Amino acid sequence: MTEEHRRPIASYETYREAERAVDHLSDQGFPVDRVAIIGQDIRLVEQVTGRLGFGGSALQGAASGALPGALIGWLFGLVNWLDPVVSALLLALYGLIFGAVVGALFGLLMHSLQAGRRDFASFRSMQPSRYEVVVDEAVADEAERLVAALGSTPGGSGRN
Repeated sequence: MTEEHRRPIASYETYREAERAVDHLSDQGFPVDRVAIIGQDIRLVEQVTGRLGFGGSALQGAASGALPGALIGWLFGLVNWLDPVVSALLLALYGLIFGAVVGALFGLLMHSLQAGRRDFASFRSMQPSRYEVVVDEAVADEAERLVAALGSTPGGSGRN
């Protein structure tokens, strides 16, 4: 991707609106490989989902260890040429159990090492306050004209 001079042609409050504008440009035959959607004023939001004690830590660890354990067991089972289906399923089950146990132990260990500093569960996300549709300077006038036509339809936001 070249770092050509780009110009904002529209600003929207939601990603869906910006995506709609780019989709409209695509529908009109505009070279969308010269378009970008840029999130502005990004903030980190960490949503706390609840307390996290030893039981929750063990359960999260078990859940995160079970799938990789099952996959590794399944792969080892496929190597058995005599009876690969039974071996694969049986080793996948053993791998699932082993992965869950190891994951639970690791979850307990990590929770103990934190010494109560972070005894809650959460997930993080990045949230822009607005989205700008920017295009290469060479085609910006055409893009502005096409997006302006979209703004006159019901639900169009246009430039804020």
